[in-house]
Amino acid sequence: MTVSSGQRIDKWLWHARFAKTRTTAQVLARSGRIRINRLRTDSASRLVKIGDVLTLSEERGVRVIGVVAIGERRGPAIEARALYEEELFAPAPRDSIGLLASVAPPARPDKRDRRLLKQWKRLGT
Repeated sequence: MTVSSGQRIDKWLWHARFAKTRTTAQVLARSGRIRINRLRTDSASRLVKIGDVLTLSEERGVRVIGVVAIGERRGPAIEARALYEEELFAPAPRDSIGLLASVAPPARPDKRDRRLLKQWKRLGT
């Protein structure tokens, strides 16, 4: 395969370890949550070339990555990491919701917390 021809998006996602299986990569590519150079794709056969910018919509947020190389095989994680680079201009979370999602849920309030909550409710009304 020549470098100029590119590689299917599902195969590239699988080589770069964004999906555990090729079938999962196909489903991800067809879901419409991937953009190639700002164009939404819903086809697993869409070609990815060196220099393309992929925008992946994930549960944790949006990742913007640049394609650096085309994979020949699904190798170890070090080889997979060499296929792309994280873009520095990736959008930041809009607010602190993303930060709060990673924090464990609070424990049950103790006596002190209940008193503070009652006091806060009294001041609010």
